[in-house]
Amino acid sequence: MRRAKPAKPAKAPKKAKKTRHAAPSRPAAPKRLQVAALPWRDLDRLEIMLVSSRETRRWIIPKGWPMAGRSGSAAAAIEAIEEAGLLGVISPEPIGSYIYAKRFSRKVESCRVEVYALRVTRQRETWPEKHERETRWFPAAEAMEAVSDPELAELIAGFIRSHRA
Repeated sequence: MRRAKPAKPAKAPKKAKKTRHAAPSRPAAPKRLQVAALPWRDLDRLEIMLVSSRETRRWIIPKGWPMAGRSGSAAAAIEAIEEAGLLGVISPEPIGSYIYAKRFSRKVESCRVEVYALRVTRQRETWPEKHERETRWFPAAEAMEAVSDPELAELIAGFIRSHRA
């Protein structure tokens, strides 16, 4: 005759791990950096030039990748020439930055864009991307409304406030 094995005592339920109540989750820190120019002029009112993106035709500011051997402001000024034919005086330090979702052929990545103010003195008659993009001067408040990136709109709003000061 076999004896029945005694029943094992029931295991106590595992203690729940203590969790901290964290702030709402934020997107991962951007892996990529871009530089941009915020082109502006003040004739009788503050105006900002926007350019259309090549693929989606959204209103954006001239921006691109940092360039080896060049400062962020110098690279931003070159982007303004290539995308909009703009020449002027660029701020040596960024006036701010914003984060946006950059579309690549097979993925989307978060990019931080450092923005430099560009006081425009003139626009060339021709420039490298003239036939790929539209350029337009907007009253500053309308430029803020025309861009689709909320953080860029907020950066423009801050520029408007600082310009009035």
